[in-house]
Amino acid sequence: MNKVAKPHNLTTAASPVGTAEGYMPGFGNDFETEALPGALPQGMNSPQKCNYGLYGEQLSGTAFTHTRPERTWCYRIRPSVKHSHRYTRIDLPYWKSAPHVVEDVTSLGQYRWDPVPHADGATWLTGIRTMTTAGDVNTQVGMASHIYLVTRSMEDEYFFSADSELLVVPQEGKLRFATELGVIDVAPQEIAILPRGLLYRVELLEGPCRGFVCENYGQKFELPGRGPIGANCMANPRDFKAPVAAFEDREVKSRVVIKWCGQFHETLIGQSPLDVVAWHGNYAPLKYDLKTYCPVGAILFDHPDPSIFTVLTAPSGQPGTANIDFVLFRERWLVAEDTFRPPWYHKNIMSELMGNIYGQYDAKPKGFVPGGVSLHNMMLPHGPDKEAFERASNANLGPEKLDNTMSFMFETRFPQHLTAFAGAEAPLQDDYIDCWESLEKRFDSTSGKK
Repeated sequence: MNKVAKPHNLTTAASPVGTAEGYMPGFGNDFETEALPGALPQGMNSPQKCNYGLYGEQLSGTAFTHTRPERTWCYRIRPSVKHSHRYTRIDLPYWKSAPHVVEDVTSLGQYRWDPVPHADGATWLTGIRTMTTAGDVNTQVGMASHIYLVTRSMEDEYFFSADSELLVVPQEGKLRFATELGVIDVAPQEIAILPRGLLYRVELLEGPCRGFVCENYGQKFELPGRGPIGANCMANPRDFKAPVAAFEDREVKSRVVIKWCGQFHETLIGQSPLDVVAWHGNYAPLKYDLKTYCPVGAILFDHPDPSIFTVLTAPSGQPGTANIDFVLFRERWLVAEDTFRPPWYHKNIMSELMGNIYGQYDAKPKGFVPGGVSLHNMMLPHGPDKEAFERASNANLGPEKLDNTMSFMFETRFPQHLTAFAGAEAPLQDDYIDCWESLEKRFDSTSGKK
């Protein structure tokens, strides 16, 4: 891979006690961090005069009256109204929002794509390719799934989405998200969570970069309820990392792009907006190492539901279903006795978009390659191909380690509609549906029990 120097240096805090490499551990914690000593007020949020001549400002991710409000107090060189001016509508033709139904593209079906090829000179904004949309961005319900292709850093260019929280899943290359609240670096086998309304610049550290994005229009991601699983395993809160404070004090012509109700607008300002010197609160970007996810499974018989592999969930408001579940299939041991171990054949109220980060997925040993995507829309049947079925049906069922595998699923209770890019430009595997064609009738009414 090519290594690319980051465009700018940010002034950052020394790593506080209890952090590693400039990150603070915890999911949903109230963090506090400052890049200059004494920049963070103590005992109150809004003093008459802030140290260093800073402005106090609150970023709210929930309504003020929420049971546990999610908000962060920022102490910055300029208030954010100085980073916002008159807006001009722009077009990012490959980034789509729901509702988005293309008349001549059929979303009814089982689909799979090869990796989308890299795009020369693409930044985070110009390199997004929307594959599916679901719900309605205007009512803050549903999601969109994207492929990102990045071969160039954003220089003096910044972005935030008023529409959505973004879950970023790298598959190739290394990115830096220089955000208002600090710096997050992510590489394959890690994820980043970028809250709604957070402003950032995306830099190419090692490229070219390709990965997946789940754009969450609804309630923000949270850790799933563990129920009888109990307090441990799955994704542990301490493994999520928030950045320490970092800021830029640069007066240079800059461009800020905002996504608002599915449309994109730009405004031009005279300085870097990454000027938060200190902050405290529980509304912040996070990174997470997928290798720390501790899977659980059946230790006697039967294949459990994939819900036990849920890393994060965004509630739908309807009990028992999710606006989005982010599900991870990583290395694990299979030990169930007298059991068909791969995922069984099924139809599901949830729509399942899968991506392959690396290795081989056990239910599809051929064709589902790293960087590839598949979609099984709501109530459409799917399951193992013939090779996987035959192997699992006749295997010697000793303990087996599934190795060299990491795939994930963006699952939603809403139907996912294909974009024109997914239907016509992305490398669709036209023969994917044929992977079940060779499944044979095995019924024999005279054979009795197996």
